[in-house]
Amino acid sequence: MIKAIRFEKTGGSDVLQYVDYDLPPPARGQVQVRHTAIGVNFIDTYHRTGLYALPLPSGLGSEAAGTVASVGEGVTAFKPGDRVGYCSGAIGSYSQANNVAADRLVQLPAGISDELAAAILLKGMTAQYLLRRIHPVKAGETIVFHAAAGGVGQIGCQWARHLGATVIGTTTSPGKVELAKANGCAHVLNSKDVGWEKNVRELTGGKGVPVVYDSIGKDTFLAGLDCLAPRGIMVTYGNASGPVDAFSPSILAAKGSLFVTRPTLAHYTRTHAELQETADDLFAVIASGAVKVAINQRFALKDAAQAHDALTSKQTTGATILIP
Repeated sequence: MIKAIRFEKTGGSDVLQYVDYDLPPPARGQVQVRHTAIGVNFIDTYHRTGLYALPLPSGLGSEAAGTVASVGEGVTAFKPGDRVGYCSGAIGSYSQANNVAADRLVQLPAGISDELAAAILLKGMTAQYLLRRIHPVKAGETIVFHAAAGGVGQIGCQWARHLGATVIGTTTSPGKVELAKANGCAHVLNSKDVGWEKNVRELTGGKGVPVVYDSIGKDTFLAGLDCLAPRGIMVTYGNASGPVDAFSPSILAAKGSLFVTRPTLAHYTRTHAELQETADDLFAVIASGAVKVAINQRFALKDAAQAHDALTSKQTTGATILIP
């Protein structure tokens, strides 16, 4: 029997219940992880409200770090006592322990603490596939990175600067401009300002940028296309303002034979080897000191509802974790 956050109906943070839960032994191919730190992400609130539906009743959360408690039949890559983390493929991280498919677990190096792993795996591996694989950022490039003061944005902008890029970041909050600059942005624009995309053109001498990383969606997509140089790529990987409206592909031709992709982390970590390589690249840039992550909020597991309220009311900065 373990303690876990469960919910039987969708709604506000008050639907979250801290209960005793009978966690079965790990099945074949699974590993039971005893959590020491749990990541809190905005997608968790979407699951709670039903925006992204889960079968109910359900656990919550998909990111955590800890140690292997036991392994199921057929698991050879992990053994009890191993330090591990995960951020996809296993709902139920808001708990003292969870059963996770072995191929969704990563080994944690000595230089990465459990708390740090729980805070960076989802956001950091997202930044990795954006910057290193969809459009490998090169020294001397200028790029646009939306939501520069957000979780992925803070890691991504620092990493892009480390790679030698000039980062044009955006935010919708004047109060976050200095935070964005501190995290690697050479320029910060307010994406709610009419004509912000023209500023991008001005900053690039009219050339535009080779890539726009956009987690905002509806409100920034079309203007973002106007930031791109010919054959540039729009990477729309989130929809904070709502999903992108339908558009004609002929727009892409008219604006410079542009590319558009809508990626997810799962498709860039399809195999265990891809997953571990992605995590190792993240761990290396963190260990180098080039990318720093601040864990500014820690809540007890039982106070998960308070963590959600802080997140949705924009009272948080940096990363938020739960401690079981």
